[in-house]
Amino acid sequence: MTTVRTATPSTARAINDRLALNLLLEQGPLTATELRGLTGLSRPTVADLLDRLQRTGLVAVVGERGEQRRGPNARVYALVASRAHLAAFDVRSGGVSLVVADLAGRTLASAEVPVDGGGTPGTADRIVRTLLDVAHGVGVERLHTVAVGAPGLVDPATGRLQSTGALPAWHGELLAALRELPGTEVILENEVNLAGRAEYRVGAARDRDTFVLMWLGHSVGAAVVLDGRLRRGFSGGTGEICFLPVPGTAGLPSAASCEGGFHGLVGSAAICELARAHGLPADPAGDAAAAEAAVRAALEDLGAVGDLDAVDGPGRAFLDELAERIALGAASVCVVLDPGCVVLGGEIGRAGGPELAARVERRLAALSPLRTEVRAGTAGGGAVLAGAVLTAGDAARRDLFGEP
Repeated sequence: MTTVRTATPSTARAINDRLALNLLLEQGPLTATELRGLTGLSRPTVADLLDRLQRTGLVAVVGERGEQRRGPNARVYALVASRAHLAAFDVRSGGVSLVVADLAGRTLASAEVPVDGGGTPGTADRIVRTLLDVAHGVGVERLHTVAVGAPGLVDPATGRLQSTGALPAWHGELLAALRELPGTEVILENEVNLAGRAEYRVGAARDRDTFVLMWLGHSVGAAVVLDGRLRRGFSGGTGEICFLPVPGTAGLPSAASCEGGFHGLVGSAAICELARAHGLPADPAGDAAAAEAAVRAALEDLGAVGDLDAVDGPGRAFLDELAERIALGAASVCVVLDPGCVVLGGEIGRAGGPELAARVERRLAALSPLRTEVRAGTAGGGAVLAGAVLTAGDAARRDLFGEP
């Protein structure tokens, strides 16, 4: 026997309020008439919810619309984006990037805080002071939610950051300092997962509910989205493909080092070494910026126009071999998950663009029987920050809008 449950009046009001708030967030200011058309709700119901949302401070009248008509039907309502403020962090070994945003996700201010070496005992406090100074500079006195993207495993059970390598001590100290901010929720997430969320919501995978983001930067990682859900795994380690054993490396990875794994083929140092082997300039520092520059130099060698595959030279040979290496790791992921789409992100994926993605797709087709499209990421160099802003905004709206 099936039991049919009828929504209580308070539940119905909450559902209608969330519906209206989300429409105002997604589409911008609307009249009551437009809200009725989009929601299918009655005139009295829309009038009631708009009155209720204005009393909570979440919605305000921002003007009128219509050349001749005036009065309630001409009023334009908007989400009060200043009702709550967010912050987002992209934490790297050499420092942090941060932004302060409003409830609608619009950036109000940003800052870069470099950290030399392993940092000092006051590094975390200096970063938090910078955050507060930046926020106060745009009139923000309190942050509702802060989302932090950091390298390493984020344990789904405890929310703690666990290192798969040697993370600086100030990473943990920064999280502890942020969690001391009064009235602020702090969300920690793996940085590649945040980039994957950005590609899913505003980037190259907007039309996909299943895909894998391969992050190609200093090291390599992946974000896995299956059926619209970000997957983290038992210990938060889904996507740690830097440890993936692949042919072509000097050895095998270990529990303490990914040097013998996929990282050894497509990490930034390996890419710089490959570029030099093909006669292309590559900074011996071997960091992500140097690898990005090497990929751009290869594309310049191919030429800006014409059939790039018909051009012989070091640039083509380098990109072909790099694509072969990337396809090795992608094939291992695809034959297990069958995502149908792989997005190349990070500094190297961004630099390689559609040219590198097309080469990887061709080589992947030769390695795997599963049809897989390979796309260049479009969320940009700030993909981690973009994903952190989206994550913080979702959490704040769940709290303020009463979403489940």
